Amino acid sequence: MSSIVSTSIPSGIPSQIASRSIGKKILMAITGFLSFGYVIGHMAGNLQIFIGQDQINMYAQALHDLGGILWVVRIGLIFIFGAHIWLGIQLKAENWSSRPENYKYKNTVKATLSSRTMIWTGITVFAFFTYHILHFTARITNPAYQHLVDSAGRFDAYSMIIKGFQDPLILLVYLVSMMLIAFHLSHGLESMFQSLGWSSPRYQPKLKLLANLVAICIFFGFTSIPLAVVAGFLRLPAGVN
Repeated sequence: MSSIVSTSIPSGIPSQIASRSIGKKILMAITGFLSFGYVIGHMAGNLQIFIGQDQINMYAQALHDLGGILWVVRIGLIFIFGAHIWLGIQLKAENWSSRPENYKYKNTVKATLSSRTMIWTGITVFAFFTYHILHFTARITNPAYQHLVDSAGRFDAYSMIIKGFQDPLILLVYLVSMMLIAFHLSHGLESMFQSLGWSSPRYQPKLKLLANLVAICIFFGFTSIPLAVVAGFLRLPAGVN
């Protein structure tokens, strides 16, 4: 297994800059791993909608009952996401300023599209995350959701999700954002293994394949819900309009 030091600091970069870059890459890998854990947990929670209205509403109520603890977690996630993006911007700026022109040209040729657009997909995903909180969690962008209540007196998250994805614009934004998240993860997961020293030339192709498969599963996991709404598989309960 390769060491962390051998990850990907090109020759020609001063050792002091290289050392800082390695530390930032490790922090970026850690924040990326925590963000990935949130994505998996969030997807698992969302997929409970296929069990039925009672299950997803019970899940939503359980989260709501956490009270202030839940908002501490959310603020922590915003900090983690923000730190991840800021570290990425700093590393990209260091690469642009430190690499000779001929090295940068070769790197651009060899790099994949997902690796070259990590900064932009990351910023876009963070913007979507902010909107997602305002939409489905705080319900600021769609205050009409506030009145939705199920037969047990709980907030009707089930109907909220379906009503949300019945809006073509929200549906489009969600699908594009999920595609960008998957695109970001396809390179991010592979890079995380490398930055933490868990990769080697022998296993790199397998880790790359694993990262792509995980990204594809996440894309279909999240998009299965809005697509089920469009297909009519998930419908509003009687009396909700």
